[in-house]
Formats: sequence, C-alpha cells, structure tokens
Amino acid sequence: MIRRIIRGILRIALRVYFRRIEVAGLENVPGDSPVIFVLNHPNALVDPTFLLCLAPRRVAFVAKAPLFRMPVIGYLVRALDSLPAYRRQDEGQDVTKNLETFAAARKLLARGVTIGICPEGVSHNEPRLKPLKTGAARIALVAASSGEALDLQIVPVGLYYTEKTTFRSSALLYFAEGIPVEPVKLESDGTAPREAVRALSDKIEKALREVMLHAEQEEALSLIDRAERIFSAAEVGEPELEQGLARSLELRQRFLAGYAFYRSHSPRHLDAIEARIARFEYEMKQAGIDPADLSLPPTAAHTIVSLLAQVFSCVLLSPFAVFGTIVHYPAYRFGGFLSRRLARREQDVLSTFKIISAMLFFPLTWIVVALISWRLAGWLVGVFSLIITPLCGYVAVRFFEEIDRFFGSFVALALFVTRRRSFVRLLAERAAIRREILELGDEAALRTN
Repeated sequence: MIRRIIRGILRIALRVYFRRIEVAGLENVPGDSPVIFVLNHPNALVDPTFLLCLAPRRVAFVAKAPLFRMPVIGYLVRALDSLPAYRRQDEGQDVTKNLETFAAARKLLARGVTIGICPEGVSHNEPRLKPLKTGAARIALVAASSGEALDLQIVPVGLYYTEKTTFRSSALLYFAEGIPVEPVKLESDGTAPREAVRALSDKIEKALREVMLHAEQEEALSLIDRAERIFSAAEVGEPELEQGLARSLELRQRFLAGYAFYRSHSPRHLDAIEARIARFEYEMKQAGIDPADLSLPPTAAHTIVSLLAQVFSCVLLSPFAVFGTIVHYPAYRFGGFLSRRLARREQDVLSTFKIISAMLFFPLTWIVVALISWRLAGWLVGVFSLIITPLCGYVAVRFFEEIDRFFGSFVALALFVTRRRSFVRLLAERAAIRREILELGDEAALRTN
C-alpha cells in the first residue's frame, strides 16, 4: 500500500512538472520473464522515478548507498525495495558489500521483480555516455548462469528530455529491444568470468547509445538544440509527420550522426547549415514569432474562431487562475530559489530539487489555506478549500500556457495578414532547412556504409 501511495504521488508530480510525457517501446518489455532495466542517467532522481511510475512491471532499483542515509529520501528508497550500491568514490563505503547487493538482486529477479540500474553509476550533465560500471552485467550473468533467473533479458531504457531543468517541458521514456543473457561457466567462487562481463557490458553500452543522444562535443549539442526547434516545429499541424517525441529523438540522432561525419570530412558544409539556421533565427526574432507558430491557417475564419475560443476559455478560467497564482506563487518562487541554491552548478540535480520542493511546499500551502479557511468560515469551507486550492494551481498553469499559445497564434496571424509574402518565405525557408537537416544524416549514413 505504501508503495502504491508513493507511486501515485510521484506520478502526479511528474505529470505536473512535465507538460508532455511519452512512453514508447512497451512491446519490448517481457510480460513475466526476468528483466533488468538499464537506463541513462542525466537527471538525478527524476530518471528512476520515470521508470518506477511508467514501467509495465514492478521495479526495484539499485541505488547509491548514501541515499539510504538521507532524510525522507532514505525512507522512500527503502519503501520501494531499493538495494544499496557501494561506490569507491563515496567516503567510507565498503565495496565488498556489493556482493550482498548482487545476491539480493538475484533473489528479486527469481521472485519476478524487475531490477532497475543506471550503469553509468552517477548522474551527470554531460552530453555523452559515461563509462559504464559492470554491476548490471555481473548480476545478469550470475543470475542466468546459476539458474536463478531463466530467460533473463536486459532491456535498455533511454530517457530523453527536451529541457530537463525547465518546468512544463517534455520527456520521453523509450524501451529498446531486450538483450538476451546467455549462461556462461562461472568461476570457482561463483562470479562471472571477466571476459564475459566485459563483453556484456559492451553490448549494454552500444544499446544505450542507440536509445539516447550521445554527443562528443558541446557545440554539436548546441547546434542540434537549435535545429530541433526547426524540424520539430515543421511537424506541428502536419499529421503525416507528427510522431511525437520518439520521432524527435530519431531526428536528433540522425542529425548528430551527420554532424560527426561532416565535422571531420566537410566542415564548410556544416558551417553553411549553421549560418542558414542563424539567419532564419534572426528573421524569426525580427518578426516576433516562434517557429512552432509558423503554419498556414486552414482558413481565416477557422483561425479567428480558434482565437475566440482561446479567449473565451481564458476569460472563463481567469478567476480560478488568479486565485491559484496568488496562493501558489510564494511557494513556487521560494522552491525555485532553494533548488537553485542547493543545486548550485549541478544542472543534473536541479529538476530533482524542484520536484521535491514542490512536493513539500505546495501541500504545505494547501494545508495553510485550509486552516485559515476553517478558522474564518468553519470546517466545511476548510475541507472545500483543501480540494479546490490544488485544482486552481493546476488551472493557473494551464491558463498561462493558453495565454502564451494565444499570443503566438495571434502574432502569426497578424504576420500572415499584413506581410503574407514574408510569412510564406519564412515558411518555405523552415521547410528547406528541415530537408537539409534530414539529408545531412542520410548522406552521412550512405557515405559511411
């Protein structure tokens, strides 16, 4: 029951913090055979939270031992059947205790509980995959070879965030095809041979690279971010192209492959693309429009009706949104300030602190409002305020998103009406840049093959 309550609260927290969450590849997760999930680790405790809440199987995590001693978090990780991993970089840790952890993990696999591991061993903010620890391979090989976990598979899981530290951004959880774990002859002490461990770890690393963005250079990731805003915006309103965040990740990977190839073989080609993107960004800024809002309206009447519907919904929601904003604003600002102070320069933990602070300060706000309402108007009003206050907070979030969408649509319509030739030219330029980005990856693939 405690586990279900924790998962329910965390699911709500994820759905509020991220505007859009997509899960892909669920068909790759076996229904009942033993599974070890391995996932990349760019966003601290948010990463395992995604797997915990959205995986189709019950998951127990192998988490770093210091978490078990932290207030609140220690209670949570224990309540979720987590197992401690003892790392050399953590002061005072006895790494030989990992043998006990590996044995406990194999027992969980034998009981039908899946294991979740971040084989990089540490959360980070780098655009590349860190060298993997061998724990996942060692657990898998011994479990499969000893008969404790028959038909064991390692399922790579990729986490892709559009802007991981930004409130109301988007995230993708992608389950790749599983890696079957073949039994091997164990050593006399019951451990897996070093060569087999290394070979399986290499397979895991290769599979993880295929489900995440792996950029060796910071400038590559920066250019990809700018390009992605263009080619993802080009899909908005085009049903034949819209395939969600999974497609966005695929396009980023194709562009990254092309970038790596042309940076080595034809840097001038990349410079030309970057210059074209920069020129397009400047023109969009001068027009005061975002790439996502740049689309031809079906008809003028349709666009006007859509804008009027947005105005009506905003007016209707405005009283609740104003109340929700005023009540939650102090907790929102204080939580953001505290998160930035605690995270300092470690961007990979910023989202974790933001979500934890929201889970602490927002319920505290609801309780304070309920107590004030109870004192002023009685217990019935207090109970009602405890229900309506969080709903108003969510309405406030959606209200400001609708306002932003309305102004984007309005500016785009104004540009279409007053400067139609410029509008159409920008639309054509966006499509041309998108084609060039896609061709970049295709050409690189052909030349390397």
